[in-house]
Amino acid sequence: MMIVIWIVLGCVIGATIAALVSRVAITRAAARAKISQQQAQSAQRMAEIGSMTSGLAHEIKNPLSTIGLNAQLLGEAIEDLDIDEHEKGRMSRRVGALRSETDRLRGILEDFLEYAGEMRLEKLATDLNDLIEQLADFFHVQAQINGVQIRLDPAPVPVIIDIDANHIKQALLNLMINAVNAMKDSSETGNELILRVQTDPSGRHAIHVIDTGPGISPDDQERIFHPYFTTKAAGTGLGLPTARRIAEAHGGSLQLHSEPGKGSDFSIVLPPPKPSSQEAPE
Repeated sequence: MMIVIWIVLGCVIGATIAALVSRVAITRAAARAKISQQQAQSAQRMAEIGSMTSGLAHEIKNPLSTIGLNAQLLGEAIEDLDIDEHEKGRMSRRVGALRSETDRLRGILEDFLEYAGEMRLEKLATDLNDLIEQLADFFHVQAQINGVQIRLDPAPVPVIIDIDANHIKQALLNLMINAVNAMKDSSETGNELILRVQTDPSGRHAIHVIDTGPGISPDDQERIFHPYFTTKAAGTGLGLPTARRIAEAHGGSLQLHSEPGKGSDFSIVLPPPKPSSQEAPE
C-alpha cells in the first residue's frame, strides 16, 4: 500500500512540477513576444520619424535657398544706394550676417541629409594608392592656407579593392578637414597631414589620416563619434559619424588612436576581398 501511495504522490508532484515549468515557459514566451512586438513598434516609429525628419529637412532647404538668394540681391542693392556710408555699412553688415547664418543652416541641413539619408553603394575596383593621391591634390590648397603640409605614404604595391570611391573620399575628406582644423590653431610649426595606406597580415586594408595636432582627450575619444557632438564652435558634429557610417556600410570600421600632445590617427579599415566563387578548386 505504501508503495502505491508513494507512486501516486510522485506522479502528483511530477505533474505539478511539469505544470509549473510549462506555466513559466509560457509566461517567458509571452514576455519575449511582448518585448519583440515593442521593439518592432519602436523600430517602425523610429523609421517613420527618420523619414519625416529627412523630408522636413528637404522642405526647409528650398526656402532657405530663396532666403540666401534674396539676401545676396539685397546686399547688392544696398551697395548701389546713395546714402550715408556709415549707414550703408551698417545695413551691409546686417545683410552679411543674414547670409552667413543662411549658409550655416544650409551646411547643417546638407550634413544631416548626408548622415541620415539612404546609402547606396556603387562598388568598383579602386586603387587606394591612387585614391589618396587624388585627395592630396584636391585638398592641397586648403591645407596650405592653414599652414599644413600633406605627406603621402602609399602601400609599396597597388591595393585594388571594390569600394564606392565617392563615399570613401567623402569620409576621408571629413577626417582631413577635422585634422586641419585641429592643427590650424596650434602654435607648432611644421604640422603635417599624412595619408597612409597599409595592409595587415589578415588582408585588411586601412587608409590612415594622421595629424600632428594636439590629440584628443580620452574622455572625448568615444563622444566625438556621437551625432552633433563637436569641440569646434563652427562644427556640426556630423562629420565623424558620417565617416563611420560609410566605413561600416563597406563592412569595415573607423578606428581612432590618439594621445594628447601627440596627434591623432583615424583609420578607415576595410575587410579583405572575398574570394571569387568562380575560382577553380585546387
